[in-house]
Amino acid sequence: MLGLRTVDNDRKSYNNFQWHPVGGTAIAPDWDGGKAECGGGLHFLPWGEGDGGLLNWSPVAIWQVVDDQDAPDTVLFDRKAKAQRLTVVFEGNQKEATDYLLAHGAVGKAIVGATVVVGDNQIAVAGDYGKATAGISGTATAGDCGTATAGYYGTATAENYGTATAGYWGIATVGIGGTATAGYRGTATAGYGGKATAGDRGTLIIKHWDGDRYRIVVGYVGEDGILQDVAYKLDVDGKFVKA
Repeated sequence: MLGLRTVDNDRKSYNNFQWHPVGGTAIAPDWDGGKAECGGGLHFLPWGEGDGGLLNWSPVAIWQVVDDQDAPDTVLFDRKAKAQRLTVVFEGNQKEATDYLLAHGAVGKAIVGATVVVGDNQIAVAGDYGKATAGISGTATAGDCGTATAGYYGTATAENYGTATAGYWGIATVGIGGTATAGYRGTATAGYGGKATAGDRGTLIIKHWDGDRYRIVVGYVGEDGILQDVAYKLDVDGKFVKA
């Protein structure tokens, strides 16, 4: 199984553990036999999927693709994995490493930090902090803080704090604090604290907390003063106001 991880520009990670360049194999000195908990092994994101907050996002960080050689003692837990031995098979910057994974069996995986662009009628998936773009009738999905863009008739979904944009008749959905934008007759859905924008005859849907429970507020472009292509949020009373 291939995985994704990062090190600093000296190839050092947590506790100053020294990693090797391409071709080198690292061995965990504290291997705990594969317990499903942090520590006691070498950590990575299997096929690049998992918690993007575990990676080093410094502009000088080195992004590595590692191979556990299908070791039977590799354990997956809490959106990450760990193994006793990992061999570095590729290293480079964020885009180079995620592109390597895409080219070596990870298509369709929600790779953290990846930029995934596909054509019409296809599905683009990216993980946390990634970008997913699909063409007409396509579906684009991105994880936390990611950006998802789909063309006409497409569906774009981004998780918390992400940005989702869909074309005509499209559906754009984001989680907490995100921004959802849909085109003509589209539907833009945003979670708590989010913003929504829709085109002519579009629909706005935003979730909010009224002090007792979560409620869903729906607005329609052309009604109650709601304008097309204008970003809206909810005020303290749960009413649409310009963002």
